[in-house]
Amino acid sequence: MVSKRFIAKRLLLLVPVLFGVATVVFAILHLSPGDPAVSIAGNRASQEFVNQVRADLGLNDPLWQQYVRFLGDAATFNFGESYQIQRGTPVSQILADRLPITIELAVLGQIAGLLFGLPLGILSAVKQDTWTDHLTRIGALSGISIPIYWSGPLLILLFAQFLGVLPTSGRIGSAHFIDSTTGFILVDTLLAGDIPAFRSAFRHLLLPIVVLGIYQMALISRMMRSSMIEVIRQDFMRTARAKGQGEKITTMKHGLRNAFIPVITIIGIQFGALLGGAVLTETVFEINGIGTLLVSAINQSDYPVVQATVLVFAVMYTLVNLFVDVTYSVLDPRIEQ
Repeated sequence: MVSKRFIAKRLLLLVPVLFGVATVVFAILHLSPGDPAVSIAGNRASQEFVNQVRADLGLNDPLWQQYVRFLGDAATFNFGESYQIQRGTPVSQILADRLPITIELAVLGQIAGLLFGLPLGILSAVKQDTWTDHLTRIGALSGISIPIYWSGPLLILLFAQFLGVLPTSGRIGSAHFIDSTTGFILVDTLLAGDIPAFRSAFRHLLLPIVVLGIYQMALISRMMRSSMIEVIRQDFMRTARAKGQGEKITTMKHGLRNAFIPVITIIGIQFGALLGGAVLTETVFEINGIGTLLVSAINQSDYPVVQATVLVFAVMYTLVNLFVDVTYSVLDPRIEQ
């Protein structure tokens, strides 16, 4: 059982992290070239109109006043309104629409990586230096070496263009109209009881999930193999075998629990990377998640959207790491001390 004191300490540590991220994002945006007032008013606008826009946005205020105002608004989850992406729309509303799309992709990609990476890593460790081990290692090395911007178009060419069995882009077929309840398209189609729409959404998401899952599977299987090999050579494993316990039971009961701790670190770090890597995946498969939103906001100098998006990324990343810390303490209670 994880103590409340342990969780409270971890939550307190999130505060300086988020404060640092917010400060860096604010500094980079306000020290970089480009004027959001000109972006809003347009290049042909008069100087008077540009000055009026700048005054309305509070950009003429001293930098420290803008910084304090930004921190105060961020603390209350008030990120203002979009300058360009959806002009006049609250940024929180834009994020609420886009964030589930990216989370759905990241979670499904992580699940795919775990489903295949963990068994392959364990199998490779147990069958060390056999053909099974060699093939698994070659597959894992290939998966790590293939970048998403290459594997994505390649899979589209193979399964969508050549074989014609999967769609090239989007989240669901144009013939299906599903009201957004949770923002997760698979869940929404099930809630609506529309099985054909669910099948369409699943077929659309399959290639992006495979692209994200390949890298996760490769990394997790390599880490699982290394950790498991180290554990199965420990004295307590030999003792369990000497007592007559079967090899499979020894490996799964004693080995897996101890080998899993370093793997959890990789899973936590990689889930954060998945959220960032979703930028490329969303671009390749034309999915309007938070990754493509961030790129568009940067290109259009939409400061509120950029600041809010980066902060959301930071919050999710730190929460994932909090979950990893809690999992550590569950697997090995000594970590809390």
